Amino acid sequence: MAQGMKRLGMPVAALFGLAVLALIGTSWFINRDALRQAVEAQIRAVTGLDLVVTGAIDVSVFPGSYVSFHNVGLKGGGTADPALQVEVLTANLRLLPLLLRRFEIADVMMLRPHIHVVRDAGGASNWTPFVERIARTMKPGAENQVSFSEIRIQDGELKYEDAANNVKEQLDDIDLSLAWPSISRSFAATGQFDWRGERVDGSISASDFVAMLSGDRSGLKARLVSAPLKLAFDGSLANRTSLMMEGTVTVDSVSLRNALRWMGQPVPGSGGFGRFTLKARASVVGASVALTNVNVELDGNAAEGVMTFANNGRQMLQATLAAGNLDFTPYISTVRLLASGARDWNRQLFDLSSLSATDLDMRLSAARVIVGPTRLGRTAFGANLRGGALALSVGEAQMYGGIAKGSFGIARSDAIADVKAQFQFTDVDLQACASELFGITKLSGRGNIGVSLMASGSSPFGLASSLDGSATLTGHNGAIAGFNVEQLLKRLERRPLSGGGNFRSGTTPYDNLNVSVRFNDGIATVEDIRVDGPTTRLTLTGTASVPSREYDLKGVASLTPAAAAGDKAFELPFVVQGPWDDPLVFPDPESLIRRSPGAAPLLDAVKDRKTRDAVRSVIERFTGGGRQPAVPEAAAGSPAKAN
Repeated sequence: MAQGMKRLGMPVAALFGLAVLALIGTSWFINRDALRQAVEAQIRAVTGLDLVVTGAIDVSVFPGSYVSFHNVGLKGGGTADPALQVEVLTANLRLLPLLLRRFEIADVMMLRPHIHVVRDAGGASNWTPFVERIARTMKPGAENQVSFSEIRIQDGELKYEDAANNVKEQLDDIDLSLAWPSISRSFAATGQFDWRGERVDGSISASDFVAMLSGDRSGLKARLVSAPLKLAFDGSLANRTSLMMEGTVTVDSVSLRNALRWMGQPVPGSGGFGRFTLKARASVVGASVALTNVNVELDGNAAEGVMTFANNGRQMLQATLAAGNLDFTPYISTVRLLASGARDWNRQLFDLSSLSATDLDMRLSAARVIVGPTRLGRTAFGANLRGGALALSVGEAQMYGGIAKGSFGIARSDAIADVKAQFQFTDVDLQACASELFGITKLSGRGNIGVSLMASGSSPFGLASSLDGSATLTGHNGAIAGFNVEQLLKRLERRPLSGGGNFRSGTTPYDNLNVSVRFNDGIATVEDIRVDGPTTRLTLTGTASVPSREYDLKGVASLTPAAAAGDKAFELPFVVQGPWDDPLVFPDPESLIRRSPGAAPLLDAVKDRKTRDAVRSVIERFTGGGRQPAVPEAAAGSPAKAN
């Protein structure tokens, strides 16, 4: 075997040596001008562009076989400015044809190329002649077949301008390797580039490069990987009259908020829009994208359905999705109606800029929905955003043990938000509903609530100050916590001046509750409040200030004839004043005085107003009537403190 290898190696070594000698001899006798012209002609045939060389030209045959052009511009189709400028364009030559005095390019390397792509308002591009020339050159039977298989780009720059859509983009530090289809029909490109401060790894491959350039259908695979976003497509591409793509698309992002910002899209609020994944069957026609068999997940919320996106001068997103569980808490966590740690409305100005970015038309259904502390059952709702106006509609939602329907709208006018809300709650748990929607924690039972409101302002306080509309409530089989009307009335009926006691304890049950309120410029006027209980009856009139969140109400509490000691029901006027979450409730002192056999004649006998007020003040301090400061719970039982 050793002898055989030696016999075989000797001819190979001799042949190699002969090739080296031939190459050295060729380098001495080769016509460098002919070599340069041949390389220029091949590059022109491949690119379809005319070379404009303004720098030096280096020609080398041995030890390296190449031709380097410095400061090269490539133009085509009668364009005035070069579509491609390269600082150094090097064409590496094939060795074997060179020995036979044929000049064939093996591959091309472009150092620091500057690529300029311009699309005018009609959609035509300065690169159209280049693409058409390549398609003609590479078709079977063409006179000048493409003769090299790879183009490498190092430290390149690409500028893209689209006059029709007013888009300008730039890619920097481009390092690409393009596998040119000199033998097969496929095409592939892999590499990296910088876009908007992020490094992007990308790859693209076409199964039929000639068909793709000609606008015919071709298989296409593409992948882009960056820190904010990962995108992949596997399908087909055609571009006869307009761009058409069909295939499977997948998108993955650790933070959708960061990805949207990176792409120059505004993001509403400051909460949510974190982890995002999407997989769907995509169909692209021009600037419209239709997604079917959609599986999307955002912030742990997963849904299925269909989506469409269009960008015909204005971005438009349409979607119909169904989900199991949805949690909207991250998106409303930054919306505070009340100031932090205070009873006053929040005065921070709204940020309405996101309402003008994109049009939205969405239909969404879910088995369970969470919105902050609120838990909803099966829910179907829609969202429509167009021209800066947002409309939310709830077709039907299982909410607070009942059914909720309604709509909510926000229209933007400069920095002012015009808000309209109409909701109807049917057979809901009043304790949960009134507590979460209105901050009222003293009411229980079941009933119906109707709300029709509108307001305009630049902050929650501005909305509260301009609130107009109406609200109605009907309840049954519940109670009002904070006072026991029956116990209080019976005690005061027997001894009107026995002392007020603690008015803010116990509960007042009711059989029927009716409330009708009208709002005008932030002031709620009570049109009708009636509470009918087993042994008591309450009626209320007055106003409540929405901006200051305070009551100013007067009412009459009475025992029903069956509960009263005499034939005539005992009636007692009372007053409700103070903040919504902790109001003061106390009886009218003059009524108590007149019911006392000893004090009423004294009050009538005092005709002078100052004297009468002084006497009344003394009696009020004795009875506990009048408006007094709230006391701690430990002192709540003191009869001298009226609450």
